[in-house]
Amino acid sequence: MRQFSVPQFIEVEDKIFGPLTLKQFIYLLGGVATVFIIYVFLPFFLTVLLGLPVAGLALALAFYKVHNQPFINVMANAVSYYTKSKLYIWKRSETKKPKAQKISAPKQEFVLPKTTESKLKDLAWSLDVKEKIK
Repeated sequence: MRQFSVPQFIEVEDKIFGPLTLKQFIYLLGGVATVFIIYVFLPFFLTVLLGLPVAGLALALAFYKVHNQPFINVMANAVSYYTKSKLYIWKRSETKKPKAQKISAPKQEFVLPKTTESKLKDLAWSLDVKEKIK
């Protein structure tokens, strides 16, 4: 049976340019190139004013880690956080639910005939008669 060597440290990037990895070298090269272009086209005061943040960003991209995460990942997460919509469960907006309309049978109104005096007298007489019979 043939044995194969298994790499032990697969999460560690290879050092290509001295103590720098390829990503670190590219970030630093991009930062130096940007500062050089600013230096060529702008006066010294503006070169310092614009070059320091660019150099700081290049250094941060190459070496700085936040909670053991590369700075480029932190920047990508920050951009996605600020651009995506947010859902706050505890801040519910009140949505008006359409009320279910109850379907009911049409109401029948009972029409009572108006009683006149003669009908009242007839009713009173019939009640008196029924009381006397009992």
